[in-house]
Amino acid sequence: MPFWVLAMTLIAEKLMPSNHVKSFLRGIHLEDYKDDTNHLPIKRFPFAPLLILPFNQHIGRPSIPIVKQGQEVIRGQMIAKADGDFSVALHAPESGTIKKIDLVPSSKGNMEPGIYLQSYPGSTQEVMESEACNYETATPEEIVKAIRDAGIVGLGGAAFPTHAKLIPPKEQPVDTVIINGAECEPYLTTDHRVMLEQTADILVGIRYLLKATGASRAIIGVESNKPDAYAALCDAAKQDKNVTVEEVNAKYPQGAAKILIKALTNREVPSGAHTYAVGVIVCNVATTAEIGRLLPRGRGIQERVITVGGPAIKDKGNYRIPIGTPLRFILDTVSVEENLSRVFLGGPMMGNAVPNLDISITKGVSGVIAFTEQEIAKADKVYQCIHCGYCVDVCPLGLNPSKLGLLAKAQQYGEMIDDYHLRDCFECGSCAFVCPSHIPLVQHFRVAKSMLKKLKATQTKKEKNLKNQNKSAA
Repeated sequence: MPFWVLAMTLIAEKLMPSNHVKSFLRGIHLEDYKDDTNHLPIKRFPFAPLLILPFNQHIGRPSIPIVKQGQEVIRGQMIAKADGDFSVALHAPESGTIKKIDLVPSSKGNMEPGIYLQSYPGSTQEVMESEACNYETATPEEIVKAIRDAGIVGLGGAAFPTHAKLIPPKEQPVDTVIINGAECEPYLTTDHRVMLEQTADILVGIRYLLKATGASRAIIGVESNKPDAYAALCDAAKQDKNVTVEEVNAKYPQGAAKILIKALTNREVPSGAHTYAVGVIVCNVATTAEIGRLLPRGRGIQERVITVGGPAIKDKGNYRIPIGTPLRFILDTVSVEENLSRVFLGGPMMGNAVPNLDISITKGVSGVIAFTEQEIAKADKVYQCIHCGYCVDVCPLGLNPSKLGLLAKAQQYGEMIDDYHLRDCFECGSCAFVCPSHIPLVQHFRVAKSMLKKLKATQTKKEKNLKNQNKSAA
């Protein structure tokens, strides 16, 4: 991007007059590339002959298998249980046979424990159901347990166990649940289609969330580039006095939890604090829809809506894809251009480029976005930081990405935490997007966080060993 274009964009952003659409300071306006798929109804994706199901599909402890090799399972049957409070169950996406329980390829590039499920050919749509959870009669504790047993996690990409965030500390009660319908990532339109096609499920899911948290109201935030979804939700929420629908500015990263809270409630989450600190819980709109769709039927999550798009995809669309579907099977089914170069799980801003095509779809994958060699070749050489300050101007949290990048390069990780609030960075990529030197700032921050985590683990191990030695000596 030429310097004068970037400069004018930043100046216009600062001088832009306010209107009825709620927004936030800084951030960037991106070309959203949503027109290819936002008008296409959700279609059911075919079942792959072999499904690959890692036990670790969420933040927290991996689920524990409760099936054996060679066992026949029915679609929707629980095949792995939650391992404690910070874990969720895993269900069979398809009827078939447990081919083996072994190491499976991971999006991280390594191998992790999981299940290979051999699908039955010509399977039906029948799904195993257990006891339903009625929001009118269920207690908050029963709703939380039902969400955990249904295997529901944040479907916006984080894959945080949904039930775990519904238990706020007693000293930090929650009065507001925000339903995140921003979907500000380029190319992704899965939430858009869910808001249009599963409107009733979303309203039912909200009732579960309000009862589970004790909150008195819910606010659905929808970006202004989705007027049809906004209108549909406004119409559906007319009869519910506890639910309001608000339009927020189509600006990146509007969908980040802290940013959306500020825009909708004018409450600012303190540095390093959880959203509980301001009495708010944020839940993705697709996650909310799945709660409303699954809990009344006593079902577990076996599939999710995913946007399959990008310049390299021929049959673009929003598909309801079984969890565990191999990425190679997806690309073969939708057809790709011959000069396919790179595939992202999630959007191109916060998603991750896949290490290979042998990995499978997990619960947190919201998009499969593929690019050709032509787009990837546009990336320029990395230059030294010129201290222009553009990254500071766009950071939605007001951090100093330039300084953080320089500290990361010098491996001064402690200073990044203590003086420049590295932990507050949620890696939106706005800084790297506007950097005229093309410095991969987000990658530097991820490396720094990883190194800090390792250093902390090493220190904890040393302290534990020293404590044990002192006990032995005593």
